[in-house]
Amino acid sequence: MNTTQPFFSSKYFNPDYLFSKETGFFHSIVNFTITPEMLFVYHVILFFLGIFFVTIIAYTMVRMFEIRAKEKKHLEHEIAEYAHHQAKKEQEERDKAGGEVSKNERWLKTLSYLFSQHASDWKLAVIEADAMLESLMADLGFRGETLGDRLKSATQDKFQNLTSAWEVHTIRNRIAHEGASFELAQREAKRIIAIYEQIFRQYGYI
Repeated sequence: MNTTQPFFSSKYFNPDYLFSKETGFFHSIVNFTITPEMLFVYHVILFFLGIFFVTIIAYTMVRMFEIRAKEKKHLEHEIAEYAHHQAKKEQEERDKAGGEVSKNERWLKTLSYLFSQHASDWKLAVIEADAMLESLMADLGFRGETLGDRLKSATQDKFQNLTSAWEVHTIRNRIAHEGASFELAQREAKRIIAIYEQIFRQYGYI
């Protein structure tokens, strides 16, 4: 009688047998590696790794604080330099604009409005300069009840700055009519006042 077992009936194809073998294999590895001596080694390694990573984190944080402190110091220096530059520039503009106007108090008042920190004062500078232009044209003999009337009675030959005068007077009228809704940047106000100044200086009014 043939007692040979079929090939697929071998124990190596038995899942229970294979599972028990694998379990036993891993248990033997665990028993080998997890011994008091090996646990001590693991603890020592983990301890030094922990020290290493804590050191890295602490060093990184210190460097970040140092970099931020340097950036803050650099930024403060840049702001101070910019403020100094702007103050110097503003002073030069004041000197240039008002260096020869001590004889005209109205012009000094106009410049004080122009270099104010309040946007509403920039509009007052234009209004005051326009009133000065009206007085100038009256002194020059141009007739009319308002500055607009006097500009209409003028010609380019008699008043060379007629076009510029109309430009700034038109802006003044917008300020008066539109009020707070009319936005005027300080840079634009300076440009407008510079036009008035050119007219005034041509006629020796300031």
